[in-house]
Amino acid sequence: MADRNFPQSLPLIDIGANLGHESFDLDLDVVISRARESGIVHLLVTGTSLSSTEKALTIASAYPDFLSLTAGYHPHEAQACTPDNFARIAELASQQNVRAVGETGLDFNRDFSPRPVQENVFLQHLQLASKINKPVFLHQRDAHSRFFPILRSCRDDLQAGGVVHCFTGEKHELYDYLDMDMYIGITGWACDERRGSHLLELLHDIPADRLLLETDAPYLLPRTLRPRPKSRRNEPAYLTEVLRVLALTTRRSAMEIAHQTTENARRLFKLSEQEFPSLSLIKGPTQFGF
Repeated sequence: MADRNFPQSLPLIDIGANLGHESFDLDLDVVISRARESGIVHLLVTGTSLSSTEKALTIASAYPDFLSLTAGYHPHEAQACTPDNFARIAELASQQNVRAVGETGLDFNRDFSPRPVQENVFLQHLQLASKINKPVFLHQRDAHSRFFPILRSCRDDLQAGGVVHCFTGEKHELYDYLDMDMYIGITGWACDERRGSHLLELLHDIPADRLLLETDAPYLLPRTLRPRPKSRRNEPAYLTEVLRVLALTTRRSAMEIAHQTTENARRLFKLSEQEFPSLSLIKGPTQFGF
């Protein structure tokens, strides 16, 4: 149940939203406005294929003070990652407004692409990130036993680091990623009593300087959100609910978490006020009393 006393406008960065999804085609301006009103000061639009990355670039270019993006092939789409397509991803990833390589990784839950293909494409993304010195935006589901050794084998070359996006794994997986100094992305999965209860316990184990927040919109609408939206579509404005649940669970100040995760995102993705004026709206932590 939402807390009426919970502050609804804190400085937040949504590190992953699929704004290129067709569900946003008709009202993207309104969605962006609601995100700003909720306290979002920056947002990364996720690229999951060549076409979605190109669309993400178009969207981000329309809001240059507010949006940046990632460029890559989601493991579901790995089978479509031809040499020519990956060469184009590499070109896009080198652009200034592309802040990370990915979404990339392994997904053995659905196996939409053959596993050997997923692994090969994942490795190509890691090598690209190392070459252009940008962080990786990572996806892993039911594939830790293969994902971890591949990532570990490349970690020394990944000077810019990365984030395990939408973390939903077990404790040993979390510690494997933290031991490699990776950031951990938390979504509305933590607000789902059906499958996210184990994640609530692990929130205590994520160091403050490794935590990032994201919606993964239009997916993973927080089930704790009240009143419930008429649509099941998630959107960046609802990141405040992920923050609320995280603060309640860890018994930490929501303001502290908001500022810490925002600073973490700025550090990982090298976001500056000169490039993104919306970041100048962030007030200093001491003004919030912590």
